[in-house]
Amino acid sequence: MNRVGARQAVSSRTRPVLSGLMPSLPVWFHRWGSPPHVYRLADRLRPWLGWIAALLIAGGAFAGLVLAPPDYLQGDSFRIIYVHVPSAYLGMMAYVLMAAAAAVGFVWRIKLGHAVAVSAAPIGASFTFLALVTGGIWGKPTWGTYWEWGDARLMFELILLFLFLGYLALRAAFDDQDKADRVSAILAVVGVINVPIIHYSVEWWSTLHQGPTISKLDSPSITMDMLAPLLVMIVGFTLCFAWLVLNRLQGQIVERERDARWLRQLVTERTR
Repeated sequence: MNRVGARQAVSSRTRPVLSGLMPSLPVWFHRWGSPPHVYRLADRLRPWLGWIAALLIAGGAFAGLVLAPPDYLQGDSFRIIYVHVPSAYLGMMAYVLMAAAAAVGFVWRIKLGHAVAVSAAPIGASFTFLALVTGGIWGKPTWGTYWEWGDARLMFELILLFLFLGYLALRAAFDDQDKADRVSAILAVVGVINVPIIHYSVEWWSTLHQGPTISKLDSPSITMDMLAPLLVMIVGFTLCFAWLVLNRLQGQIVERERDARWLRQLVTERTR
């Protein structure tokens, strides 16, 4: 068999396999873009996320505020990290989620992507604001000031808050929801460049913030009796964030699908 015939034989053998695999990808992808599927999935997940988040946050807060020893330099003032660090982390994670979901909605025209983005935006803004406030409270006894305009991380964290607020304000400026989705998605995607800048700002510039601590998994700059409650709080805050997003997402789905047959059927089932 010559080389051309061999290639044709291989192609004929692999074509059925590829034809069997390729249809499954868009089906899987579009299933997650299905409002009925996501709404019912959120219904099942929300109670579990809410209760587990509450238990983890309660346990982590008790361990961090009561059981963890005072820091040898900062004393008890360090304990605000159990709120500040998870809030700062979730502010950045929320923006990445918002930008990714907005990009999916913009590129593939999946409206559920925009619904996820607009659901995450106010929650991310709230966590970012909380991070800024708790950072200022922590900064006063630690650095001697609530705010330092020359600190790179503080400034880019403030820009993150403005990006969230700008995204929400831009959406509110349009009466046409489809146009609001498209225009605000561009801002969300462009602004995501701010997230790695926040993360690496302490390495790129001289700032008041200390360098990486828990991200150095081989030798974290914090003892385990302080680190363990912090990790529990991060997981608890993350699950709480997911619970909040799913609550808002269900509201977005109802608003966007209010005339859909499946939603009327669901209402009828629940009112019986």
